[in-house]
Amino acid sequence: MENILSVIPLGGVQEIGLNMTVFEYNNDIIIVDAGLMFPEEDMLGVDFVIPDFSYILDNVEKIKGIVLTHGHEDHIGALPFLLKEISIPVYGTALTLGLVRSKLLEHNLENIELIPVKPRDVIKLGVFSVEFVRVTHSIVDGVGLGIQTPVGLVVHTGDFKLDPTPVDGQLMDLHKFTEYGEKGTLLLLSDSTNSEKGGFTFSEKEVLRIFENIFSSAPGRIIIATFASNIHRIQQAIDVAVKFNRKVIICGKSIVSNAQIALDLGYLRIPKNTWLRLEDLPTLKDNEAVIITTGSQGEPMSVLSRIAMDEHKEIKIREGDTVVLSARMIPGNERSIGRIINHLFRRGANVFYEKVSEVHVSGHASKEELKLMLNLVKPKYFMPIHGEYRHLVYHSILAKKLGIPKENIFILEDGDILEISDKEARKNGRVNSGRVFIDGKGVGDVKEMVLRDRLRLAHDGIVLILLSIEKLTGNIVSGPDIISRGFVFEDASQEVINDVKKLLTDTIKGLDKEVISDSSVLQAKLRSTLKKYLRETMDRRPMIMPIIFEV
Repeated sequence: MENILSVIPLGGVQEIGLNMTVFEYNNDIIIVDAGLMFPEEDMLGVDFVIPDFSYILDNVEKIKGIVLTHGHEDHIGALPFLLKEISIPVYGTALTLGLVRSKLLEHNLENIELIPVKPRDVIKLGVFSVEFVRVTHSIVDGVGLGIQTPVGLVVHTGDFKLDPTPVDGQLMDLHKFTEYGEKGTLLLLSDSTNSEKGGFTFSEKEVLRIFENIFSSAPGRIIIATFASNIHRIQQAIDVAVKFNRKVIICGKSIVSNAQIALDLGYLRIPKNTWLRLEDLPTLKDNEAVIITTGSQGEPMSVLSRIAMDEHKEIKIREGDTVVLSARMIPGNERSIGRIINHLFRRGANVFYEKVSEVHVSGHASKEELKLMLNLVKPKYFMPIHGEYRHLVYHSILAKKLGIPKENIFILEDGDILEISDKEARKNGRVNSGRVFIDGKGVGDVKEMVLRDRLRLAHDGIVLILLSIEKLTGNIVSGPDIISRGFVFEDASQEVINDVKKLLTDTIKGLDKEVISDSSVLQAKLRSTLKKYLRETMDRRPMIMPIIFEV
């Protein structure tokens, strides 16, 4: 294994989110990003998901540092959970570390070594030399990476798009990517999120034009919902508000925190007396107010959701209000977002969202930009990242069309090891990987079995059998009583309940005393009998839990 570079994705391939990649050479390891993923529909009760860190924890002595590409949750959200386990230096740009610092304080993590870097800075981490390269994305201060290794140069794009008119005027450093291509790039890891989409991704400035159109015709208050980390979008909303002589109220814990961090670091510009407090809202006329908030994905407890359900104490929708959902619908959230939009319309608001207005542009490169990146960097080997399986396949097709041989393109799964020497590259083996579920304060205590039980309860309900048995004689003292939840409405289905009671009573009477006196055997018998009966008579499969009291 000596003199071989191992590239190991622990998250972020064949999925959206969980971005985390390990680079290992002999006794040196660096980690790029540590992101989370928001739960899928079948992950009932789960707050979010983080990667399995077990491989990292097994190799703590090798780790030289963790390098962050930008401050989105799917790239930094798992960091506090990792830093609770190990103490390693963290490198990132100013805004990225500002967001990380705030997150660490929430987890009561102090004395973490956060080392700020700027684009074009170079740091030495063991045998690795890492250069930071400015990219444009939907968050300020994003970078790609040029990682010099003993076997050659590895380029990691981070999340990017080619924006010729970025809001902050900071252009993507195409010169550096071109330089990498001219020097010779061994491996390119490139963002695949938008690999299905043709053409180029629109500039963020396009949203400014749409905002101006909406503001010019809005008679009342304007409420804009976006991602809390999208500082560019917040900046544009503020700029248009100032142009139309409106005051801005930023509402929601995460977006207020991020805006304040960006303001303190100079990444957000707000004229004096423009940003007001929520308590000041009643003092403003309707045509003077802009509210910037979160909840663009229909999150149940978000500010926008509570406004739509008329549950927010200070903000009530009224006729003439305009609501703008300035974010893309993340797959899986369509139903909850649609419900929010319906409620807003029902209360008299005029609602603009992605399907009816260009109120959002993506932060990820489309096909032509991905091809340009491949042509600039000219990699020998290519590994698409940051996307579901189909995204990685589409990106691979682009690479093949540009002349990269099929055998030099690697679509990996989480935990796969890509080994690269000075002679060849190949997939070889796996490390421990997977998903860890965060539920409240519990980390990893919710397993797949627990989720299956939750799904079963959600789909079919539960039936409890309560029974008291005299241990010595095996006689029934009381019961069986039936309690159900999510199975049938007991008052309206008393006949079903009575049939079940009779079935169980007859079953118990037909059993030997030895069976009845063994509660575990009796539980299994009652469960199997009722399971078969309900399946045959009602075609339902509720969770059945016999509870036996011995007296």
